[in-house]
Amino acid sequence: MKHTDAETRALNEAAQSAQTTQKGGWTQAPERSNMLALRFICFMALVCGRHITRLLLPPISLYFLLFAPAPRRQIKRYLFRAIGPHAGWIDGYRLLHAFSSTVLDRVYFLRGRMDLFKITIEGNEPLETEAAEGRGAFLLGAHVGSFEVMGACKHRTQQQGLRLAMLMYPDNAQRITAILNHIAVPEMRPHVIALGRPNSMLALRDWLDDGGLGGMLADRTLPGSEDQPSHHRGNSIVLPFLGQPASFNDGPFRLAALLRRKVFFMAGLYGGGARYDVRFDPLADFAEPPVDAADRERRIRAAVEAYVARLEALCRAYPYNWFNFHDFWLEDAA
Repeated sequence: MKHTDAETRALNEAAQSAQTTQKGGWTQAPERSNMLALRFICFMALVCGRHITRLLLPPISLYFLLFAPAPRRQIKRYLFRAIGPHAGWIDGYRLLHAFSSTVLDRVYFLRGRMDLFKITIEGNEPLETEAAEGRGAFLLGAHVGSFEVMGACKHRTQQQGLRLAMLMYPDNAQRITAILNHIAVPEMRPHVIALGRPNSMLALRDWLDDGGLGGMLADRTLPGSEDQPSHHRGNSIVLPFLGQPASFNDGPFRLAALLRRKVFFMAGLYGGGARYDVRFDPLADFAEPPVDAADRERRIRAAVEAYVARLEALCRAYPYNWFNFHDFWLEDAA
């Protein structure tokens, strides 16, 4: 796909502004991962196997439920909204156990051990068409289930050459990223386009133009500076989510509109045991240019609303799959 000089300049400006943006919030949070614990879990997973290593998950989950008050507070708030006021300690434990299960399974996904799991894939046909015809597309997910299970799409879809790049801020998880990259086999090692770098937006454009897919978790508000143009940093849109107003950023959708790509919702849902359900749903089609600025804004907002509605439906149907353990509704600040 060719781009005009104006679009190229806009991408360059967005990349430059990302470099000077004053980051804050969750992207600045220090990594709490303990290197010794991480290495021990990876060692157990690779040497002892999945069944034996899973015996460690109940005490780990119980420990964090009892001795991590801040995440426990956020889990309680979320579960009250997702499943109702009857949510109790056992629900919090189930959520933490599901989270620890997906963390452990990352090791096996990155090792290419898809044979250990029962994986179903739904809604992948339109996505495969975009990739096969060399247009590329955006995949917008959330902190739901497992992202690494997306690697199964390389082996269990008709389009074997699906290429997925993850857009992320890597600086606040350097240690765990280094360990996981070390244990990953080359064909399963994720391709990362780091946000906040001088050439990140241009690298994304080239990746999509080559038929690649760009994946991003869009259920956290992106950091930004108020003196940047809104089409660079995105706008915060307050929408009802699980019965409470919450802020969502439309930056990923603006980028998709600028690059004129289709947007799909992605989720790798953990179903317990060895079961995962990978799902793709169309969210928006920005391939056709907007009629005017008002039409562009309308389409972007409609896409954000569709994303939030899809995320809310998944949280109600699979309440133990949303692993967003920070102050999502900004109640602590209040």
